[in-house]
Amino acid sequence: MAGERKEPHFSRRDVLRGALAGAVSSLHYRSVSAQTEPWRIPGHVARPYGSRSKFESAVRYVVGARYPVPWASYSPIEAFYGAVTPSSLHFERHHNGVPDIAPDSHRLLVGGLVDRPRIFTLDDLKRFPSVSRMHFIECAGNSTDCIGGLKPDATAGQLHGLSCSSEWTGVLLSTLMREVGVRTTATWMIAEGADAALLDRSIPIEKCWDDILVAYGQNGEAVRPEQGYPIRLVVAGWEGNINIKWLRRLEFLDRPAMTREETVKYVDPMPDGTVRQFSFVMEAKSLITFPSGMQRLPDRGFYEIQGIAWSGRGRISRVEVSTDAGRTWQLAELQGPVLPKTHTRFRFPWVWNGQETVIQSRATDETGYRQPPRAVLLKVRRQEVTGMSQHFNGIQSWHIGADGQVRNTYA
Repeated sequence: MAGERKEPHFSRRDVLRGALAGAVSSLHYRSVSAQTEPWRIPGHVARPYGSRSKFESAVRYVVGARYPVPWASYSPIEAFYGAVTPSSLHFERHHNGVPDIAPDSHRLLVGGLVDRPRIFTLDDLKRFPSVSRMHFIECAGNSTDCIGGLKPDATAGQLHGLSCSSEWTGVLLSTLMREVGVRTTATWMIAEGADAALLDRSIPIEKCWDDILVAYGQNGEAVRPEQGYPIRLVVAGWEGNINIKWLRRLEFLDRPAMTREETVKYVDPMPDGTVRQFSFVMEAKSLITFPSGMQRLPDRGFYEIQGIAWSGRGRISRVEVSTDAGRTWQLAELQGPVLPKTHTRFRFPWVWNGQETVIQSRATDETGYRQPPRAVLLKVRRQEVTGMSQHFNGIQSWHIGADGQVRNTYA
C-alpha cells in the first residue's frame, strides 16, 4: 500500500554481528576509561587504619646523623593547612632514643611534699575528669639556624619545623595535685621521663596549679611513641624541653632541682656575660609558610600569602605582613577561632608584579609583645663567645627573585 511504513528486517547474522561490535566497542571504552577516568574502577576496600594518598609526599626532615640515632625530626610546616599538625608529622626531639613502653606496666609516681603519695596506672589517670585543649609545643632551639651564617636554600620546615600544634587530651595536673594533697611548703615540682636519658626539669608551683596537662591523647588518638606514649606533660606555652615525655615521676620540692637540663643546657647567654636561666615562655612568633623557602611562584599575579603565628603568653592579637622588606606593614586576616598558646593561621591577599622583593610577617600577642626584627634580637641577646642558641623568635624574611624562586634571606 502506498505510503505504508515498513519495519526494518534483521537477519540472525545481522544481530550477532551487531552484538559482537557492541562488545568490542564496550571493551575499548572501558580500556580508555581506565586510563582517563580512574574513578570508574572499583577502589581498594576498607582498611583498619587510614593512610594518606600515595600522591602526598610531605615527610619530616630528620637530623642528627652524627649521633648513634637521629635526635630530632623537623615538621614540614610549609605543607600544612589550618592550625593543627598531623600527629604523624609532629616534630620530635629526644635525648636517648624513643622508648617502647607497654601501657599496662607503666606507672606514674607522685610524691615529695604531699600528704598522700600515690602511684597511678594509665587506667587510674583515665578515671579522672578529662580535658582536651589545643596547644603548641616548640623546642627552645627552634630556628637556631637563623642565628649564624645564612642558609639560603632552606625550607620553612628546615628552619622552623620544631613547633607544632595539636589537640591534647588528658587530666589536669592540678587535679592530681589535689588528689595527693600538695603541701603549701612546695614551691617547685620536678618531672622525670622514663627514657634512657631520664630527662627531668623543674617547674614552678604556680604553673603546676595553672594549666599543665598530663596527656594520653593527641588529635583524637593515643599519644604517639615519639611524643611520649603512654603519657606526657603538656606545659602550655613553655619551651619544649619542659614538656616531659614518657612521664614516670612527679616530685614536689621547696626549691628547683637544678638539673643538667636547666643549668648546663637550655639557658640563654647575655651580652654582659651572664646567663638567663629558667626562661620558660616561648614568646610571640610568626612566619610565612607560602610562599616560603625553596618554593616558586610560576607567574606574576594574585597569590594568598599564608602563615602561622603563636605565643606562649596567650592569644595572637594581630599579624602584619610586609611585601617590601619591612618598609611598610599591613594587617593580615587571622583564621578563627584564635585560641591561647596555639598556632593561629593568617592570610593576606597579594598581587605580585613579577619584580624581586622580600616578604615578612610579625606577630603581636594579647599582652602587647611584638615579634622583634632579627638584628634587634641578636643585639639584645647574643653573647659573642658562646652564641645565642635558644628562644630565637626574630622576624623571618623570604626573598622572591624575578624568576619567582623563594629563598631564605636576612633583611
